[in-house]
Amino acid sequence: MSSTAIERILRGPSGLGTSGLQLRPQAPAAEAPTAEVPAPEAVLSEVVIPDVQAPTVPPAPEVQASPLPGPPNPAPAAEAPSGGKPKSGDPIPGLYHHPIAEPDPARVEALSLKIKAWAIDEIELYPPEWEKDFDGFSTGRYMVACHPDAPSIDHLMLAARLMVAENAVDDYYCEDLGGSPIGLGSRLLLAHTALDPLHTTPEYHPAWEASLAEDAPRRSYRSAMDYFVRASTPSQSDRFRHDMARLHMGYLAEAAWAETDHVPQVWEYLAMRQFNNFRPCPTITDTVGGYELSVELHALPAMQRVIALAGNATTIVNDLYSYTKELSSPGLHLNLPVVISEREGVSRKEGYLKAIQVHNDLMHAFEAESAALAVACPVPTLVRFLRGVAAWLDGNHYWHQTNTHRYTLPDFW
Repeated sequence: MSSTAIERILRGPSGLGTSGLQLRPQAPAAEAPTAEVPAPEAVLSEVVIPDVQAPTVPPAPEVQASPLPGPPNPAPAAEAPSGGKPKSGDPIPGLYHHPIAEPDPARVEALSLKIKAWAIDEIELYPPEWEKDFDGFSTGRYMVACHPDAPSIDHLMLAARLMVAENAVDDYYCEDLGGSPIGLGSRLLLAHTALDPLHTTPEYHPAWEASLAEDAPRRSYRSAMDYFVRASTPSQSDRFRHDMARLHMGYLAEAAWAETDHVPQVWEYLAMRQFNNFRPCPTITDTVGGYELSVELHALPAMQRVIALAGNATTIVNDLYSYTKELSSPGLHLNLPVVISEREGVSRKEGYLKAIQVHNDLMHAFEAESAALAVACPVPTLVRFLRGVAAWLDGNHYWHQTNTHRYTLPDFW
């Protein structure tokens, strides 16, 4: 990133008609569980009104991730428990992570009740017989852990609805609940129009509109996105749409390999996982926090690299914790340990342990480059966003580690 670009960003708006503009972020809303979530103001375009007290942004809450700005301060990788074997709910031995405190139980309970009411009653996402699995996913605990600076339950609901909707698309279209690689492109395209609306002629618009209620994934995408659009700025909504297009492209690559029984090279698998990953979740951290990272700051190449590293690392966490669960699925289920084992000719255990090291390398790179970016461009919203992404990674690891309803570790220690 050039010094000229940094100076221009720090200087704020300039040019004709911008003397009344200031670089000043919007404060998060107060706790209001039943209120409509207001859209955050655009950081670089707030007009100063005389004699009106401008809101201020409270300091971003400290998280367990490396302090920003400044050099990273990595904690040691988790050690294998005494006796060698991890117990149920223990972290993966040797996996680099930052332990977090137990999420606020009152928030977890409130969010769990609201997200279940939305999924089961409002959009009829799952039939009653799948209620136990929905509860076992622990969405409320997941989102409270990942978004410690969310001002209210309604802000957390923005993330929770999108998480549940994305998981439903994966289940229904791709994997657990009857998904198939055959015809996946068509299903994903039509579902994507619930996020990125079709602009067509009056004659054909009603048929498309009706199609959005035809299946559970489309209903969930449409409803979750409607709530998100009302609470976010246009640039935040557009950012999310692009991240979801990336996700769907990754789904299609994995489906193509499944149709042809192709086992990719390790680097090819990692390329697919850069798209088929959790990126849409941490990149809405500013919306959930009640502020906005500007388009210009989000688009910085250094920021894009940090976001990519975060998404890649956190997705390998999923590969590692879901490894045993995926072994029970029919056929050869691709994940990083399996691909390393197949392509590099090592045992399953060796493949798994090497995948841990890949994750750790990505995490160290994420933390080092986050800290460097915060020092190079110390805009308050940028630093807060980096902290939010780091907190999301920590919360995501916590959820995988503690979700013993879904995950058990392999017997490799």
